[in-house]
Amino acid sequence: MIELGNYNTLKVLRSTSIGLFLGDDEGTEILLPNKYVPEDFEIDQEMEVFCYLDNAERPISTTLKPKVIRNGFAYLRVVEVGAYGAFMDWGLEKHLLVPFREQSQRMEEGNTYIVHCYMDEESMRLTGSSRVDKFLSNENVAYEQNDEVDLLVHRKTPLGWEVIVDNRYKGLIFDSDIFKPVNVGDYLKGFIKNVRDDKKLDISLQPIGSKMLEPTAKTILDKLVQNDGFLPLHDKSSPDEIMSTLHMSKKAFKKGAGILYRQRKINIQEDGIYLLQ
Repeated sequence: MIELGNYNTLKVLRSTSIGLFLGDDEGTEILLPNKYVPEDFEIDQEMEVFCYLDNAERPISTTLKPKVIRNGFAYLRVVEVGAYGAFMDWGLEKHLLVPFREQSQRMEEGNTYIVHCYMDEESMRLTGSSRVDKFLSNENVAYEQNDEVDLLVHRKTPLGWEVIVDNRYKGLIFDSDIFKPVNVGDYLKGFIKNVRDDKKLDISLQPIGSKMLEPTAKTILDKLVQNDGFLPLHDKSSPDEIMSTLHMSKKAFKKGAGILYRQRKINIQEDGIYLLQ
């Protein structure tokens, strides 16, 4: 079955004057217009395409890569506000409509917003919504501490930054756990810090506990390599200096540097740390 709003791996059935007709194992066919047809193709070869409805509401496929797929979230820009809502640039020729009823705040042309893409059951069209909270539920979370997750930064709160976790759940990064600049729309890797009794997720941008040391040491090592083997950082460096250079706390820096020193990868001097060859 061809799934609209998602990527499908389909077989090339035949070539026509208007493009290739692709099909699935159930006999369903869909057009790949000429402008998306690759120079080299063969009948019966498989192709991965994105399928959706074109401006005439006909099923169509494309080799373009949309910024969001069905049931996903993305940070999209408004290209036009019309009579029915805001039209978002999601990487395809036909823009994604966010109806006025699905706007958490009135959208303005040129601004960017976190948007969820879903299939509207009445019109059977792919539709956008900035009322993202109603598409997130933590009821069935099954994470353990230190599980790695994909994050999309949603909004700032008095406690920190709310993030969308793995396109399904809501999480929070407390201000005290943020050691680098964060903005709405950032895609980040994170780690489960805590799963609360009420299923709320506390997120960290660094592994928790002992697992924190290895990536911290690697960050310092990579920075040393980029800077010809020297960093003017040491025990007396201010937290702001360390944050500006490495985007980590002074405590994390001292732990990471300690690991590298014990592994005899660096030499610590009064003016900074040196990479040992």
